[in-house]
Amino acid sequence: METFYSLYPAVKHTHLMFIALSVSFFVLRFVLHLRQSPLMDRKLLKVAPHVIDTFLLASGITLCFMINQYPFVDPWMTEKIICVVAYIVLGIMALKSSRNKLFKFFAFLGAIGWLVLAAKLAHFKQVVLMG
Repeated sequence: METFYSLYPAVKHTHLMFIALSVSFFVLRFVLHLRQSPLMDRKLLKVAPHVIDTFLLASGITLCFMINQYPFVDPWMTEKIICVVAYIVLGIMALKSSRNKLFKFFAFLGAIGWLVLAAKLAHFKQVVLMG
């Protein structure tokens, strides 16, 4: 079991790398979407975010087990999951909604805002919404 916990720094940094990749792809796809770029039809831009997000989720679940903190058990983790769900919903609205560009821009800003709150929760591990 000692070896499992000694991998914590590697798993944490892997998780942070996947967060950076996921957010980078989201921002790139949003800009290309607003510009109605034909690059949005590239297979890489359609498949890579799903692969990255799958590894992001797997590393996040692994970290939960490593630190013994779980959603719906630990309040900060529950709030973090709420933030991630809000980020996903607003991200979908920003990229796939049939609304105007202003609406999509505010959905994008909202998604980034929820992401920042999730990062704050992960760093400080103190509740914000339910406290």
